[in-house]
Parts: sequence; structure tokens; C-alpha cells
Amino acid sequence: MPARNPRLGYALVIVAAVLFGVNGGVSRVAMGSGLGPEGFTTLRITGATAVFIAYAACFRRTALRRPRGSALILVIALGLVGVTGLQLTYNVAIDRLPLGIALLIEYLAPVLVVLWARFVRKEHVRPRMWGAVALSVVGLAVVGQVWNGIELDALGVFMALLAAVCFAAYFLIGEHNVGFDDPLRVILWAFVVATVAMNLIQPIWTTPDLPGSTSMLGRLEEHTVNPWLVVGVVIVMGTVLPFFLEMIALQHLPATVVTVVAMLEPVIANVLGWAWFRESLNPVQLVGAAAVLAGIVLAQTSRRTELTIPAP
Repeated sequence: MPARNPRLGYALVIVAAVLFGVNGGVSRVAMGSGLGPEGFTTLRITGATAVFIAYAACFRRTALRRPRGSALILVIALGLVGVTGLQLTYNVAIDRLPLGIALLIEYLAPVLVVLWARFVRKEHVRPRMWGAVALSVVGLAVVGQVWNGIELDALGVFMALLAAVCFAAYFLIGEHNVGFDDPLRVILWAFVVATVAMNLIQPIWTTPDLPGSTSMLGRLEEHTVNPWLVVGVVIVMGTVLPFFLEMIALQHLPATVVTVVAMLEPVIANVLGWAWFRESLNPVQLVGAAAVLAGIVLAQTSRRTELTIPAP
């Protein structure tokens, strides 16, 4: 396992968060072309798996070796919960809830990670981490403006909570895996598992015929783009790169830190919503975004001198 480089870890998570945040808008364009959440998820995961396999075949064939023993069990769990479960539950949540509320609930994941690290792994967590999590969650609540009295769909809330659990599991299981395996091998086989699962739920051959062009929506609605090009961007820039970058980041940072820094994603998504889809970001929401950033800075100062990942 390479020497830890926390600065590199932070950089990787930030880039991944930006890519995930922008991907929300791009995915909206893709689904606007006639793809349902299940079919879109199947295309995204199956396409990403093909890219991972092609890259490994060309540059790192050792990643194509199937994990065995406890590593295989963890990879299956990562694929089913951290990839398939997260994608499906989140897509259902944003279909039934306002985007800001769905993101807020999903990003309760850092709280779950810290609680798991403290009470299950019995790890030492500095008090500053609790303050970072609290500040970030409050900031997200302000960004989502949860006090506006929106009637929330019960199934949507339930699926968003499941998304939070899946998101936390992705980091925790991934952290455990990269402690003893090649990150590319881990994420490749997790996506293979997810591809099988998604094609059982919504086979890729049932994908509807897409139009030759689709609107880019929002401020760009007068412009059109080929929906297959959009799906390709989602697969490479919105799936392969950010998932892989976060998996590498877990070699350098513990899950408790990675999940808090990753909370940049909903802030970026809200800014993108304002810039692209005319979803206003008022001064109060800007204060909330600043609180999230402050929580991230506080989290950076709370890391331990020695970071350990448990062996399998």
C-alpha cells in the first residue's frame, strides 16, 4: 500500500465532488431525453463497467483478477450497497422530493460514518470532527431551506434515508477494501457486481429508442445535444472518474474525513441549479453554503496524526 498523502487525498475528493455535482445537471439532461431512473442507472453503471474493464485490460491486467475470500465478500457488498443501492435509492428520492431536501437527507451519511467509527470500530474521533459534521449538516439544512413547510413524500424520505445508509456504506466498505487491495481492482469488480444487479432489475436491452437530439434544459434549453453523447459524459466524467478518485482518496484519508469533504457536492449542485436551471440561490442559502465549507475546513484540522485502516 502506498505511503499516505493527506493533501493528495483532499485534492482527489474535491475533484470527485465537483464532478459528481456537475453530473447532477448532465444527468437531468439525459433523463429528459426519455430515460427512466432505472434504465438510466443501468446504462450508467454498465457503461462505467465497460470503461473500467477496457482500462484494466490495456494498462493493469492484474485488476482483472477476481477477488477471493473476504475481499470478494467486501467487493460484492460494495457493488450491491455502495453502487447499485446508492444509485437506485437516490434516483427515486430526487424523483419524489425537492432536490435540495433529497441531498440534505443523503448527506447525513457523514454522521453515520462518524457514529460507526466511534461506536462500532471503537476508534478515537477528535471532538472537532463532531463540530465539523454538525456545522456541515446545519449548513445543508440552510441550503435546502427545510423550514419552508414542504410536504414530504414518505417513500421519498425513506429512499433518501436508504441513500444515506448506502453512501456511508460505500465509504466504509471501500476504506476497508483499499487497505489491502488495488483500488482499480476493487472498484472494477464492485461495478461488475452492480452491472449484474442492475441488469436483473432493468436489462440494458430494454432501453427505449432515444431521439436524435434533446434539449439541454434551463438557460440552455434552446440548444440541443445528442442524448447518447450526454450518457457518455455521465459514464466517464460523472461515474468512472469520481468513483475511482474517491476510492484512491480512501488510501490517504479515513472515511470520516472523506465523507465530510465530499459534502461539497450538494453545494456545487445548488450553484449549478442557479446557474443552469434558474433555481435561485438566495442570501440565506449562500450562508448555508459557507457553513458547509467551514465544516470542511474544520474537518481538515481534526484528522489524527496516525490513520489506520483495519485489516480484513
